[in-house]
Order: sequence, then C-alpha cells, then structure tokens
Amino acid sequence: MSDAVEKNPWDGLKAFTNARIALGRAGNALPTAPLLAFNLSHAQARDAVHQPLDTEALRRALEAEGFATLEVASAAPDRQHYLRRPDLGRCLSEASRAVLAAQPAASAEAAPEVVFVVGDGLSAFAAAKQAVPLLKAARTRLDGWRIGPVVIARQARVALGDEIGELLGASLVAMLIGERPGLSSPDSLGIYLTWAPKVGCHDAQRNCISNVRPEGLPHEAAAHKLHYLLTQARRLKLTGVGLKDDSDALPGTNREVPGAIAPP
Repeated sequence: MSDAVEKNPWDGLKAFTNARIALGRAGNALPTAPLLAFNLSHAQARDAVHQPLDTEALRRALEAEGFATLEVASAAPDRQHYLRRPDLGRCLSEASRAVLAAQPAASAEAAPEVVFVVGDGLSAFAAAKQAVPLLKAARTRLDGWRIGPVVIARQARVALGDEIGELLGASLVAMLIGERPGLSSPDSLGIYLTWAPKVGCHDAQRNCISNVRPEGLPHEAAAHKLHYLLTQARRLKLTGVGLKDDSDALPGTNREVPGAIAPP
C-alpha cells in the first residue's frame, strides 16, 4: 500500500476559503496534516470558550484610543455558572449594578445616544481581538453622536446590554460580544443593537451583525453596517424586525432607504 497523499482536484480553491475542502487522502484516511489541523482548531474553539477575558489589557487598549471605560460583571460568579446558567449572564451583579447606578445622571439632552458594551460571551478571543479596531472604525463615522463610556462586561450574555443601557440612560445599546466559536472561527464577534434598552427586551427587538473578523466581515465593513443601522434606528426609533439592513442597497433601487449611507 502506498503512503503517498492523493491530492484533491479542488486543491486550488483552498486559496479562497478557510473551509475544510480538498483535504486529500492517504489510502482510505485523512492525511496526517489536516487531521492535526482539525484537532488544533477544536482545541482553539474550546480555549475560546473557557479563556477568561483580560479586561485590564482591553481597558488599556481602549483608553489609549481615547475611549472612556467602565467595567462590570454579570451575576454569574464564574465560567462554570456562566455556561450552565445562561440566565445569570443576562443580569448584572449587585456590585456592578451599584457602579452604574452611581454614574452622574444626565439630562435628556445630554444622555448618551449610544453605549457600546464589550462582552466576552462565548469567545474572549473575539472581544480581545476585534473590539478595539471595530470601535475605532465606528467612531470615525459617528461624528456628532453622544457616545457613552465603553462598558467592558465579564461573563456576559447579549441581554446584559439591556440593563446596562437602561441604567446609563442610553437611547441605543450596541453589544459587541464573542460568538460561539466554530472550527475555523474561534475569534468571531457579534454586534447586537437595541433601541430603548431595558430589562425584558427580547430578541425580535434587536438587529445583529455577525462574524466580525478580518476573515469574515472586516472591521470597516462592519462599522459601515453598524453606522447605517444606528442612523436608521435613531430616525425610526426602533430596532429589530422593523429595521432592515439595506446598507448595501444600490442607489435607485426599490431597496434604497432615505438617509442611507454610501458604501465605503
């Protein structure tokens, strides 16, 4: 029996995707290299779920770019509780609630129009790698907006942003959170946008931008979509099923929305 690896005729397509295609074969089995790569990807996905977010490093990186920050934690006391009790990740700890409640109250005219929350979610890698470049790209498009402090949240689920936004009096909250890792994407970030955030909001009231990463939706493209949705949410005073992402609509088509922003 030959030990030679038989190449797949799709081999040239591997340059265009990270998907596991054209792996070849050695006899009736996978070659050693793609098998080891699969095992590595599986280990990276597991690490992404369990690795704690370095909040201090993230805070320093954000403040170096001129962002004000706050740090909070959900009611989940540790990672095991977070994974087994999703409900705990949706509400603030008592100490964190007190921190936000103690922030100076702003008048309606001075209250933040949008608050960004960076949560570890199911991939601390994603929050650590994607949040800062995404926020930098978004900020350049939000000239004239009242932006609240960036809130760094540990053991966070999407709905944690609702309570944070409500306590800070924000019109909109954008939760930047690590997505469930895949075998080729352990560092993918999701953005969940909610108008008039408050405890009890449901998923139909949100818009989602997913797979934010250089190999998926690049930061600049994600910032373009986010700007579009923020602008339309402020105009229509809603998010969710009533707000469609027509940020890529061509001028002159029936999908064009008044006030749409030209693609980058």
